[in-house]
Amino acid sequence: MKIAPEITYRNVEKTVAIDSLIQEKIDKLERVCNYISSCHVAVEKTHDRPSSGSPYRVRIDITVPPGQEIVADSNPGETNQYVDVDTVIRDAFGMAQRQLRELARQQRDSDKSKDNNQADDTTGLVTKVFREQGYGFIKTLDGQDIYFHRNSVLHDDFDRIEVGTGVRFFAEEGEKGLQASTVQIVDKPGHRVNESNQTLIEPPLGWEE
Repeated sequence: MKIAPEITYRNVEKTVAIDSLIQEKIDKLERVCNYISSCHVAVEKTHDRPSSGSPYRVRIDITVPPGQEIVADSNPGETNQYVDVDTVIRDAFGMAQRQLRELARQQRDSDKSKDNNQADDTTGLVTKVFREQGYGFIKTLDGQDIYFHRNSVLHDDFDRIEVGTGVRFFAEEGEKGLQASTVQIVDKPGHRVNESNQTLIEPPLGWEE
């Protein structure tokens, strides 16, 4: 995740058990979608001593490149029994997980459609990889060097990336300028980044297949 998860409590005592449950659920979300940009979880108590339903509300706001936002809001109304905060948290994260799965499916379908139509995306060649620090740089067709982080690489493929790897990605504004998101490997090092007969970007100096 590009930005550390933010968890806020309003009229609810923060406990180790609640915090651990939320962290566990966030980890599961990242297994569903490993390129989440940010996640904000708000836990609040809206009223005291209800005869039924729940006094708790949990809202989860998630952003996913390129500019997608997911909101999951759980605030059980009148039910036959009291609903505790753990149950409301689980319910909210269940909503978020279903939405993330659907978004990931739509993005995969979109990628397949683009591949089938040989659509032109933003493509480039990896020119620098700092594996221990978890980031690198991509050179675009117009010669720009764009930063990318390991969390932006789809399918946990950061460790497969080498200098010369062809990638497709979205460019978006970050805190320090343009950066790549949803980075996807499209060809092995030193080869073409699509099926045409033209090499879009020359391999870096010193590159040997």
